[in-house]
Amino acid sequence: MRIEDISKKSDQIIKIRQSDLLPLPYPYNNPEKDTAMRELSSDQRERYEASLDGVIGVGIQRPSSKAEEELFIHKFLSGLAKLFEKENNWTFLHPLYHSLEYCVKCQICNDSCPAYIASGRKEIYRPTYRPEVLRRIVDKYIKKKNRASLKLTGSDIELNWTLIARLGELAYRCTLCRKCTQACPLGIDNGLISHEIRKVFSQEMGIAPKELHEQGTVQQLKVGSSTGINPRALENIIEFMENDIEEKIGRKIKIPVDKKGAEILLLHNAGEFMSWPENTEAFAIIFDAAGIDWTLSSETVGYDAVNYGVWYDDIQLARVATRQAEIARNLGVKKINVGECGHAHKAMIVVADRVLTGDLNIPRESALPILRDIVVGDKIKLDSSRNNFPITLHDPCNMVRLMGIVEPQREILKKICPQFLEMEPHGVDNYCCGGGSGFAIMQSMNFPDWRSAVSGRIKLKQILEVFQDTISPDVKKYVCAPCSNCKGQIRDLLNYYNVWDECGIFYGGLAELIVNAMIDLEKPFIEWEWH
Repeated sequence: MRIEDISKKSDQIIKIRQSDLLPLPYPYNNPEKDTAMRELSSDQRERYEASLDGVIGVGIQRPSSKAEEELFIHKFLSGLAKLFEKENNWTFLHPLYHSLEYCVKCQICNDSCPAYIASGRKEIYRPTYRPEVLRRIVDKYIKKKNRASLKLTGSDIELNWTLIARLGELAYRCTLCRKCTQACPLGIDNGLISHEIRKVFSQEMGIAPKELHEQGTVQQLKVGSSTGINPRALENIIEFMENDIEEKIGRKIKIPVDKKGAEILLLHNAGEFMSWPENTEAFAIIFDAAGIDWTLSSETVGYDAVNYGVWYDDIQLARVATRQAEIARNLGVKKINVGECGHAHKAMIVVADRVLTGDLNIPRESALPILRDIVVGDKIKLDSSRNNFPITLHDPCNMVRLMGIVEPQREILKKICPQFLEMEPHGVDNYCCGGGSGFAIMQSMNFPDWRSAVSGRIKLKQILEVFQDTISPDVKKYVCAPCSNCKGQIRDLLNYYNVWDECGIFYGGLAELIVNAMIDLEKPFIEWEWH
């Protein structure tokens, strides 16, 4: 398939066939145990752009008139031009320029992309495909290179509604894991280019997946959490967790809230409060046992580390990060500690450096090193035999590849898990869970099927391969995923393929394993049940 084909009107550029997908190991080497993706209805195809690959993630509605179509094109070009203006792209102008200008199309990055490999190497998922489409648009419509030059270099392209809509959907077929960037000898960041396309659609055209924007950022800034938890509900949840802790460990632990001058403000993904309260409970138990001076915040946004703006909109990112820093400043905490949430690490610790200045530039750190210091420094008493079952580790992209936090979690697992096994590849060479860049919460139409069947397929393959010697469902196994977003994706992935019943593979965070190994617990902290 050629680059210019993306602008040609057709029913569907590619079709994802089950037979094309990356083969899976036992017991899913039998095609009957694989799961077919849902087809879109005729009504969905008529209302939304679905001619890219038969999948709808963004939900771009078709124009009702020629004027509406022309306005769509005008807004896209207006936003695209702003990407190359210092005052409008104060976050990523220079790396974007570098990535568009210097790619030599060597295709070394191809084998690093989980979606490209898992799909059977579909051309539109190739890491360099969408950047090349954007590069041609920029050359012709922003840099306004003459037609002879475009023809000579083979970079001419026709800009129309179909191309732009497909490009918008295509920007959400990349998990922004940046494994391709790591593979590139020049450091070309194709993931960033996908991000910048998303940014144009959101900031200029008002188009973004509703789960990220309306139900994510907007709800978080208005209510207090992307999950819809308001401060009143948070009180009830904390009371529930305190009672649950007492029931599990036999003693009451008070979860500190709005404690002035605490050493640490723990920013935790609010999804943990809703779906996996045991993870937040585990942090409370560990910090209490180790004598850590910490607090949560009851303020709007302050108890939710989520910042979906990092995936699609710099303005929304800045609004959330600034509010979180203001809350930390007002509490007078010494530093912000980000819990088991990979994208919150990227947003609050890395990208927020472009946003937070003056007294808002509060020290920010990951929870993984402090958990490592507690465990390896013997600040709490642990018995590794309590975790004597097969365990593997998923490396969250934004903690590991982006930030280089590779060893702390391994030092913990090697000390408290006698049967710890590494996936291959692992560390900075890991594959994305398939739910990165907001995919794990995107539920539009048949997008969850694509997420499990394509973008998460390599991660499932890795999980099945590492446990092949104990693949029987009679042996309970654990995938440690110290990231709420990854955990949600792995939950859906294992559920999609019925892996719990077929293979006995469970999932959870890192903090739960630490508490499960504490010697003064009368019963196991980890409850082997499907969430």
